[in-house]
Amino acid sequence: MTEVRFDGQVAVVTGAGRNLGRAYALLLAARGAKVVVNDLGVAISDTDGRGEAPPVNPAVDVVEEIKAAGGEAVASTESIAEPAGADAIIARALEVFGPVDIVINNAGVVRQSPIEAMTPDLVGPVVSTHITGTINVTRAAWAVMKDRGYGRLVNVSSGAGLTGIADMAVYSMVKLGVVGFTRALAIEGAGLGIKVNVVAPYASVRGNDFGGVKWSPRLAEWLSPLQVAPLAAWLCHRDCPVTGECFTVGGGF
Repeated sequence: MTEVRFDGQVAVVTGAGRNLGRAYALLLAARGAKVVVNDLGVAISDTDGRGEAPPVNPAVDVVEEIKAAGGEAVASTESIAEPAGADAIIARALEVFGPVDIVINNAGVVRQSPIEAMTPDLVGPVVSTHITGTINVTRAAWAVMKDRGYGRLVNVSSGAGLTGIADMAVYSMVKLGVVGFTRALAIEGAGLGIKVNVVAPYASVRGNDFGGVKWSPRLAEWLSPLQVAPLAAWLCHRDCPVTGECFTVGGGF
């Protein structure tokens, strides 16, 4: 079987400094894509957003990892929550590598709380990254793709959006919203050479139990981003035949 390649193509991956985004960026780069690795570099917190940010933006580390392996990449630290930030991400790609072929809208945050305690300061970051941020980056990239008559977008939902998780009502809501956004975009892009799909991963790298299943090395492998990245990459490929579809992946799917 011929290896799936992305030679000469330019990819933007948001939230690519860690976890799933990192896996997407590394795989695309390993298969020949020139990658803009976007990450805000903030602390990871599933509750209140507080915590110590890493001393170096992890996007820089991922870029160095890609370059050490012989690939091409550049870091971007802009916020997708602001239209100007999203515009700057795409402008960075154009400036360094050329027109964007691929976008993976992966960036987002989690705020876990019972719904009665889900205050506006907790709701805001979830909506502004998963919904507004995905819209902002897509809008900026869409204009480039439309002009060229080609593009591949992969939006990242979650199993939480399909099945729901207690104390994650707002996160589940926005992640299902990503699916509706994707289906509408697929219709818009049908005559433009732009295909848009969505992956809904079951994945974790944080050592959390999975429902009633306790964390273990086997569970870590089962929920690894490496189980998800190949599907996301395939949906980015020129030969991908589908658009407007949602794929559940990881955790045995």
